[in-house]
Parts: sequence; C-alpha cells; structure tokens
Amino acid sequence: MLDRALWVTWYDLPAEGRDAYLSWLHGTYIPKLLKHPGFLWAAHYAWEKGVRSASRLRHVDDSTVPTGNDYILLFGAEEAHAFANPIPGKLHAGLPEEDRKMLSLRRGERANIFIEEARTDGPEIKRREGKMAPSPCIQLGSFNAGSPQSEDELLDWYAHCRMPAMRTLPGCLGVRKLVSVSGWAKHGVLYEFLSLAARNEHFPDHEKPNPEMKAWTDRLVPTLIHAPGSPNVACRIWPPVK
Repeated sequence: MLDRALWVTWYDLPAEGRDAYLSWLHGTYIPKLLKHPGFLWAAHYAWEKGVRSASRLRHVDDSTVPTGNDYILLFGAEEAHAFANPIPGKLHAGLPEEDRKMLSLRRGERANIFIEEARTDGPEIKRREGKMAPSPCIQLGSFNAGSPQSEDELLDWYAHCRMPAMRTLPGCLGVRKLVSVSGWAKHGVLYEFLSLAARNEHFPDHEKPNPEMKAWTDRLVPTLIHAPGSPNVACRIWPPVK
C-alpha cells in the first residue's frame, strides 16, 4: 500500500480561538477524516517564518490566490479519488455545525490535491518514525512553470538534478515530486528532513560542489511562479515528534 496522493491545505488562524481550534483539529477533525476509506495518514505543520526563501524566486501576483501559510495540513491517501468521496468542499459542508464553526476560523485558505509524479529516498530513510509517517521537518514548494515550453525542462531538472542530489544529502529522508489534480499550483515538491537544523545545515548549499548543476538551477528556478510563501519550511506539530 502506497500513499501516492496528498491533500494539502495552507491557512492562517486568528489569535482568538486558535488554541481551541488546534485542540479540535488534532483531537476530532483529523481522527474523523482518517476513518474515510483510502485515507492513510495525516500531519499538521507550523510554518517557520524565519526561514526565508531565495530572493531569486518569483511569486504569483494575483489577488485571487489565497495567501495563508501559517499552518499546513496534509492528508496522505492511496489515490486522489480517496479525496473525492466526497470532495473536500462537500465533505466540510456535511460536517456538524460545531465542526463547520471551527473550520470558519481559517483565514487565507488555499488547497491542492496532488498525485505523486516521482519519489526518491534520502540517506536517512531508515530513520522515518513509521512506514509512512511524514518527517518532523518539511520544505513544501507549490508553483507553476513560467511557460509551456519550460515544462519539459522542469521534468528534466527534477529527474537529473534535484532528486538525485537528495539521495545523498545528509539529514534528508526523501523527496516527492507532485503534480496537481486540483488547486492553483500545477506542481508541488515535498522535501522531508530529520529536523529543521538538519535542513538548514545541509540543504541551502547542497549544489556548491557541482557548478554545472548549480548553473542549471540558477537558470531554471527564477522562471517558476510560486504560490504565496512557497516554498514553506515547516515543523510538525501533530502528531508530536518522538
């Protein structure tokens, strides 16, 4: 059984009601949804705002794209259609009034349903807490290609540059390249790390020993158009890190 589909939700919360919301999300909402057929796991992350993305990145300039980022909720499933029985909007509409009241606290909510294009394990894969448990620290990018012509190069770059580099990166459990079934971003990428410290130590300069690959990255990455705040570096707040 493999978790080839992800439902990702980015959002903010007001200070008032935040603690009650988090208690409800972790104790009621997530356990309830995990009873749905095909749902395999869930994880909730808090965005590490102090970790800044590279200045070369472009972000969408469109007021219709929601800008929430403080929290990131992930559900993993066998396939994308697990999230279609019912689709998220209908699922939420059918919840009891108290649950819908809690959901209404979300601000700037943005969501994608992704399927896995490819994955590769990092050197720390054996240190995963469970067979499918997501890591204590993630970096999650969500973006669109700058033009139709760059889609092939993006495929080439992930297959022959970025993902091979993650196979030997200290502190990395693995990386998944994602494509979208629904949501603003067509592309996603989920990096998993043992900790925020491991990510900060090893990931930012991992291409320095390979100038050719770094040059390729420096040429391609600025052509992408990221969602607000992407890529998000975030640490897991549920389930608690062991």
